[in-house]
Formats: sequence, C-alpha cells, structure tokens
Amino acid sequence: MSSKGASSFKGLEVMVTGGTGVVGRAVCEALLAQGAQVHATGVVDAEMDAFAGEFPGVRLHRVDLTDARHCHEAYSALPSLWASIHCAGGFVYGAIEQATDESVTGMFDMNALTAFNASRQAVRVMRERASTQTGAVDPRTVGGRIVNIAGRPAVEPAAGFSAYAMAKSAVIALTRTLSVELAPEGICVNAVVPSVIDTPVNRAAMPGAEFSKWVQPSELASQILELASPASHATGQVVPVYGGLA
Repeated sequence: MSSKGASSFKGLEVMVTGGTGVVGRAVCEALLAQGAQVHATGVVDAEMDAFAGEFPGVRLHRVDLTDARHCHEAYSALPSLWASIHCAGGFVYGAIEQATDESVTGMFDMNALTAFNASRQAVRVMRERASTQTGAVDPRTVGGRIVNIAGRPAVEPAAGFSAYAMAKSAVIALTRTLSVELAPEGICVNAVVPSVIDTPVNRAAMPGAEFSKWVQPSELASQILELASPASHATGQVVPVYGGLA
C-alpha cells in the first residue's frame, strides 16, 4: 500500500501515542500536512520540549500509557476522536539467557500494554462521539480507526528477539481480535510491521549496517496514514513495511 490518493484528515481529531519519538514525529508531521487536529503523548522531558518547539500546532499530553488511569484521563481530554495511532514502544535485543524479569516485563508493558490501554480508551471516546453527534444509541453508528505498530520479529523468527517478539506478537493478536470485535461499529483496526527503522538510536547500535535499506520514518508514516484514512475500510490487516530489506 501507499499513501498516494489518501483522503484528507482535515478537521479530524487524531491521537498519536509516543508522538515525540522519531516515528511519532513523522506521523504527526504527515497528519498536520493533511489538516488533522493532532494530539500526541510523550514522557521524556527533552523530547517533549523539542517537540513542542517544532510542532506548536499539536496538543501535547504527558501520559504514562502503562497506567490505565493516566491513559483514561488523556483520552477524556479529547474533544472527539477519529483515529488513534500507537507509536509508543521500545526495543531490547539479547539471547534468552540474558533476559531479566524486568526486561521481559518492560518489553510487554512498553509495546503491548500501551497499545491495549490506548485502544481501550480510543474505543470509548469514539463511541461517545458517535452517540453525541448522531443522538443514536446503536453502536453500529460509530466509526473510527486504530493503527498499531508491531515488528518483523513477531512474524518472521530471528535469534535474539525473544522478549521483543513476544510483546509485538501480542500487539498483532490485539489488532486482529479488535478488528473482529469492532467491525460492527465501523471501527477499523490494523497494524504495520516494520523491519529496522532508520533512527539515530538504531544507527548508533548498528554502525556497520546499510542504512539505505532501512525503513524511513516518513515511509512508515505514509502507510499508517493510509490505514487511518476515512477512505480506507481495511481491517484486521498486518501490513509489512520492510524498506529495502527483503
């Protein structure tokens, strides 16, 4: 898929979790270019300060997405919601004997729990919006989009990714389950599956790699926007975005 011909987001409210990170920033930039009213979450002070200076048109929320109460409060502050895009996450590499209880739990919390908490609150706000705007109580009048980010090791096994792969596999399971659960309400739920993303952290960790074959954040953002678009009715899709890595 590509974002060519994607419908405009003009006037639509969109939440981007982890919006202050590299991928989140690319998604926010693309949404702003299409006229969306963008909200973003962050937790790192330096990232949030830099983001606020670069994206003054985005409403920034400080949210610990692993905390259900904090997540509820952030989504409750939204005036309405068309799409919730979940860029919050983390990565750790290591053989299974190197994994600690904390690293395994951390991978699940950063990737799967954040996506679950954000999805749950997004659905709640989408339903409330539909009820308010239409005056109807039939949940099938609701519509919206949820896009998660999984990872290639969750669908193609690779050594050294056990904790990360488990967490991202949970994101895929969440995506597919919700796509069926929410289809009667017009809420489409999909996931993108990137390989290595071209970020400063990844370049520092793998200085000898061929960066030109990595996924560009703008490329990933383009695919995410296509899935979140009002013009797309795909649901339950797990879309690979591998750049030049076959």
